[in-house]
Amino acid sequence: MNNSNLGADFKYLMVNELDKKYGLTVNTVGFQIVQPHSPYPLSNHPDGYFFSAPKGRILNEYQFVYITKGSGVLTIDSTEMLQVSKGQVIVLFPGQWHSYHPHTETGWNEYYIGFSGEIIENVVSNSFLCKENQLLDVGLNEELVHLFKRAIETVEIDRIASQQHLLGIVMHMLGIILSESQNKKFENSNAKQIVENAKIIMNENVYKDIQAEELSNRLNMNYTSFRKMFKNITGYAPAKYFQALKIQKAKQLLLESSYSVKEISYMLCFYSPESFNMTFKKNTGETPSRYRSICRNVS
Repeated sequence: MNNSNLGADFKYLMVNELDKKYGLTVNTVGFQIVQPHSPYPLSNHPDGYFFSAPKGRILNEYQFVYITKGSGVLTIDSTEMLQVSKGQVIVLFPGQWHSYHPHTETGWNEYYIGFSGEIIENVVSNSFLCKENQLLDVGLNEELVHLFKRAIETVEIDRIASQQHLLGIVMHMLGIILSESQNKKFENSNAKQIVENAKIIMNENVYKDIQAEELSNRLNMNYTSFRKMFKNITGYAPAKYFQALKIQKAKQLLLESSYSVKEISYMLCFYSPESFNMTFKKNTGETPSRYRSICRNVS
């Protein structure tokens, strides 16, 4: 299901016996933006996944649910209620009753991926993930958001051996989640979290035109201080970083879609196709049309 108006995109996968032999298979992946005072969850999930917050549900798979905005609650086995805030990953286990939902006043942004197989069972049996700690604090992490997005894109492209690609993505996610959660107390830098938050906002709004001043206002910071902090940590001014994200998305659209160069320029909120061509060539050394031609001929 892909509904940009609802701020949601989620996929459910068919898994064959050959995929299962590889050791880990992904069954579902998605994200949704839940606005304050909006119903939750969305109603068009298939049986086995849909649930109402009061009744909860039991899954037949493991899931990571990553919250990047807002807050809410998680209830496990009908007894333990935990407060969930942005920057935390909910770890769900198969066969375990659970329920979660955002606070009505805040809503939340959630990314999730469901998977199963011998590899993850081995991870759990060796206590790298455990039911005693199902709410992991990883902070706002742009790389983790990229991985969720890449998983969704991999499913949309639906190439041969996509499950093997997804396995690599899940293991990368697992490494980040374990590393960040275990080291969080040593890296709890307010500046780093502000910058990560800004980067995630840019990632989630790559099809929009967000000025750096607007971004600093959203983060309740003075623009000059925000720009200096962002550049010190990333090496880029915020506007340059956002531009780089747009160019990266343009490359993907040029290779994986049939949109014209003009359509892509407007989708990514460049002022004009000419501005898009000039910016793209400055960043890549090629015009968008030339880039598309070269890369498609190579593949």
